[in-house]
Amino acid sequence: MNDSFSQGTNSSYMQGSKIKPVHWILGTNIKNIIDLYEATCFEARNIARAARTLEKIHNEGFTTWLGVAGAGPVGGIGGYFIDLIKHGSIDAICSTGAQVYHDGHFAWDLPVVQGSSKVNDNELRKHGVVRIYDLFVSLEETLIRQDRIFDEFAGTLQDREISSADYCYEWGKYILANAPYPENSWLAASAQYGVPVFLDSESDHSIGMVNASRFLRLNSSVRICPNRSLLEGAAIEYASEKTAFLELGGGGPKNWIQTLAPMLNQLLEVEFEGADVGIQISTAVEKDGGLSGATLGEAVSWEKYVDANSPGLIQIWGEYSPIFPILVGYVLEECKSRSHKRLMDSKTEFYERLIKEARKSRAE
Repeated sequence: MNDSFSQGTNSSYMQGSKIKPVHWILGTNIKNIIDLYEATCFEARNIARAARTLEKIHNEGFTTWLGVAGAGPVGGIGGYFIDLIKHGSIDAICSTGAQVYHDGHFAWDLPVVQGSSKVNDNELRKHGVVRIYDLFVSLEETLIRQDRIFDEFAGTLQDREISSADYCYEWGKYILANAPYPENSWLAASAQYGVPVFLDSESDHSIGMVNASRFLRLNSSVRICPNRSLLEGAAIEYASEKTAFLELGGGGPKNWIQTLAPMLNQLLEVEFEGADVGIQISTAVEKDGGLSGATLGEAVSWEKYVDANSPGLIQIWGEYSPIFPILVGYVLEECKSRSHKRLMDSKTEFYERLIKEARKSRAE
């Protein structure tokens, strides 16, 4: 017999769990589904790994960041954010400004409806309808009205320099105090439970456009400071014993939260190894070197995570609207709710501590 085949099932490569055909369980629950996923292959097994990892980080008290990219929240996915926030499973968030903006539609019950991607967009424009893939939004009744609400909110802010987390916190409180349906807003839930929400950019969205328009009209600026935002985010990670990232999509929010570790260890020169866990759900491929498709292992070379061989680095290939709900359901059903870290209450303290440590390190 050829020596290359002599080890057979004794080979170290043949010690994995034996594959057997799986069968659907009538009257099943989310745990059964994850068990079945875990017993098969491909992305199903990655989803099962992610579910088990989320269970671990929840039960072991990791500081868990949620990265929000893509238009899922305006399509209703934001309700799952509310569930996780209330459950104590999310401690901090970085989102595109677009999704923070669109969240307000549900708090004020502004029209967002299911539509179709197979439609004449010229006809939509004639009807004053804006399309987000298969969602339809009214230009006048939703977007322009939302702009006015954000403009009114900006008028309540004091003239001082703030981080994007401060801005979103004040916006969440504004929703709680003024919107007819605050229970539909994940920004309101974030403010209620002390979860800081950072923006990956201060300007490339409707919130930034409203603020720019206000500056032109009134020579008054909403001063969201990107430096303060980044330092506050880094301070939260530095103060956390163990950190996990759950990234929906990728893009700017993924890059923003993963930037915090190099910010600490390379620029501020304080000792920090990187995040412990990273889970990304994305349709992007890695072959073009693009931001969303960059593997979590690649991020280890940038010192964003601790270990490229860690089982806690999980890349799920897929669009997150059908995958994320499975993970949310598993956490809600299998994990007891945990106490809220309320990082909004501590972030200034963490910020001041980090600045002190960074200055001490540089002096040495």
